[in-house]
Amino acid sequence: MQPTADGPPPCTTLVELTWHEKRIEYWIRFGRQSYEQTIDRHRRVVGFPPNTVFAFVRWAANDYGTVLSRIDIVRAVDRGEPFQTLPFVRPGGDILLKVEGWPKVARVLEHIDAIEALRIDPSDVAGNHWRHVHHRIAAGDEPRPYNKDRHVAWLKRRRLDL
Repeated sequence: MQPTADGPPPCTTLVELTWHEKRIEYWIRFGRQSYEQTIDRHRRVVGFPPNTVFAFVRWAANDYGTVLSRIDIVRAVDRGEPFQTLPFVRPGGDILLKVEGWPKVARVLEHIDAIEALRIDPSDVAGNHWRHVHHRIAAGDEPRPYNKDRHVAWLKRRRLDL
């Protein structure tokens, strides 16, 4: 990771994370960080280079219970690329999946766990698969599982696109 004195590398997508136990918990579920800066004991900023995929989880509660549960799977964009804005993400990114509500967020987290059980890094999964998961969960259906054959096909296709 880049030392904080140098600042983030150019074109880095920055994500502001906050952690106040059982109140506000914003964290990265997966992704390859290229930068990290600690602001104070509750806040830090992490950065992702262009074209990396990461999962940003936000959860918040008050005295009456959970008020926010959300997961976004985002592809960091390069300079000049179009992007969607997202709170706490600068400048924004290509949002591959956006899910709100704890039951749906939990389903996505279980899906990520299943991918990791195959020894596949979720940040290497095809972006179209994350879009598929988003649409199936939004429709109340079960997403197709990701498997090693799909992953190998994706890696071959990605090599051809380079």
